Amino acid sequence: MSTRIYITSAEGHSGKSAIALGVLHTLSHQVERVGVFRPIARTVTERDYVLELLLAHDSVDLAYDDCVGVGYDLVHSDPDAALALIVARFAAVERQCDAIIILGSDYTDVGTPTELSYNARIATNLGAPVLLALGGRAAEGKGPRTADDLRQIAEVATAELRHAHAGLVAIVVNRADPDRLDEIEAAVASAFGDAGSTVPVWAIPEDPYLFAPTVGELLESTGASLVAGDPALLDREALTVVLAAMSMENVLPRLLEGAIVVVPGDRSDVLLATMLAHQSGTFPSVAGIILNGGFELPPQITRLIEGLHSTLPIARNELGTYDTALRITQTRGRLKLGSQRKYDTALALFEKNVDKDELLRLLRVAPSDVVTPLMFEFGLLERARSQRKHIVLPEGGDDRILRAAATLLLREVAELTILGDESAIRARATALGLDLDGAHIVDPFDPELRARFAEEYAAVRVHKGISLVQASDTVTDVSYFGTMMVHLGLADGMVSGAQHTTAHTIRPAFEIIKTKPGVSVVSSVFLMALADRVLVYGDCAVIPDPTAEQLADIAISSAETAKQFGIEPRIAMLSYSTGDSGAGADVEKVRTATALVRARRPDLLVEGPIQYDAAADPTVAAAKMPGSEIAGRATVFIFPDLNTGNNTYKAVQRSAGAVAIGPVLQGLNKPINDLSRGALVQDIVNTVAITAIQSASDAATETAATETERTS
Repeated sequence: MSTRIYITSAEGHSGKSAIALGVLHTLSHQVERVGVFRPIARTVTERDYVLELLLAHDSVDLAYDDCVGVGYDLVHSDPDAALALIVARFAAVERQCDAIIILGSDYTDVGTPTELSYNARIATNLGAPVLLALGGRAAEGKGPRTADDLRQIAEVATAELRHAHAGLVAIVVNRADPDRLDEIEAAVASAFGDAGSTVPVWAIPEDPYLFAPTVGELLESTGASLVAGDPALLDREALTVVLAAMSMENVLPRLLEGAIVVVPGDRSDVLLATMLAHQSGTFPSVAGIILNGGFELPPQITRLIEGLHSTLPIARNELGTYDTALRITQTRGRLKLGSQRKYDTALALFEKNVDKDELLRLLRVAPSDVVTPLMFEFGLLERARSQRKHIVLPEGGDDRILRAAATLLLREVAELTILGDESAIRARATALGLDLDGAHIVDPFDPELRARFAEEYAAVRVHKGISLVQASDTVTDVSYFGTMMVHLGLADGMVSGAQHTTAHTIRPAFEIIKTKPGVSVVSSVFLMALADRVLVYGDCAVIPDPTAEQLADIAISSAETAKQFGIEPRIAMLSYSTGDSGAGADVEKVRTATALVRARRPDLLVEGPIQYDAAADPTVAAAKMPGSEIAGRATVFIFPDLNTGNNTYKAVQRSAGAVAIGPVLQGLNKPINDLSRGALVQDIVNTVAITAIQSASDAATETAATETERTS
């Protein structure tokens, strides 16, 4: 039977979708197949946005229609028949899952006072323990609930659960008063008396961004259409509303950070003043402007707006000021697909405030022997978070870098420095609805750092005749500036390449960082996350046609990289023949490289020459190379040249659905990693985590070597 958990609440708007996302994310890193089931959907004719959000998670592979039980209509007309259908449909989904999250109903306008009792009855019939979500806020506008309020709600709700014989595994108080988390947890736990010690209570603080509507949602609710500005900024959260139905000089002092500003469509002076105030940087940054009243903008005003080149979203609707404001105040922000900041915020809040290990223990979840791509990525973030290294991102002008940085900061994966003009970067981040408050933003033309870096670079490159004047110009290049930060210990590693070529990213590292002792070349690997394990492929990105000596270096470096990421290295030196079956220059190169690896590192398990199928498939290995410790079990695959390696990794990526993480550069004294110019935000997040892990591993190795030297 799969692990089951039923997440329900005692009322609507408790934020249990955010809790469900946190539980789903936690389970997905322990078991291979996670499912989601919605016993009672909002409607059976329209798609449920919460269910769509959860089904879009990388760990879930289920069809939407299979994951819906019944609609409210059947629950109200024949609750027993509805329950029977729910149980039957759940059983069909459960057969496909190792763990399944069951998300209770939403207390819509057709809900009833007995809705919690019915959810409890479903949980009992599905044999699922309940995680109870309590809302930390009263009705909108009434502020946070007190600890005693929440204790009383817990008493009533848990009595309902007991009456239906539903088991309670834990309580999460969502949107709790941030200043009273401990008090709230203690008060709710006291609702159980002596048994409270066995029912954990966790409180997640209120976060204004998580429940604020986006500009796009407000345009939809008010029937407004975009007339100017950047559509990418419609995802920014609107934290409040400003009604600008007054003179320009009275509107400006009333502007608020993150506000949606409602301006009568015939008040061009107020519109332009708000735009200029937003653009000036001396007034609060507003989220957008809605022009109400149905007025067309005069052509001369349209020309003026175009001339300002503002990215601020400006939309127009046909409603009056009152109706526009009413619809805005009635619009709730939703955690749904595409809301990256909300998604990251929900996960960060869950991770910081809920004891995930305790929850897994209570659910009796045993870790899987399989390592899926999602499990591996989660492991990268967890390891990086535990080390908290400092990574520099030189490409502050790229939105993907800013989005990745916001995710990394929210999830506390690393300390970050972003290079670029601080005012421009912060303005763009704010416009995108991103929080970069924890980032260091450094201008590569900073006079003090420029002088320091120029002096050091000139000293490093004195043998090339580099003058101080030349060095002063060179170090303002972001790749050189970031590399100098790593070289001088101002950062632990660098990630670049979203806007620059590989050569531009790594050339400064060759000149300044240089290779580790005993390593002659810088090479790369891809971490290939297959459906059930992770392999290491090298070199697939740097050295076109390595010599035997370079191939041996690549193999040894790749084995060390594998160890850094928890992969036991069993090296296969690939060729078109296995063992002594073939001859020729290419085979002899691999044979020589294999002998060099064995001579230099007798502690490593290495086999070669060997064909890919003999290295990867135990059945083929038994026929071609019986008795080998590596054949059929290889984890590190070393390709004889870049042509073979690059094509193979891409073929496996496409045909086997593998997640290729990298390239991960290896052999440098300090970690510098290159991104593809087509990198996605998640690729950047993973690469930063990898760089942080490399830095921590290098530091641990250096410390161990120093200690050995001291005691010998």
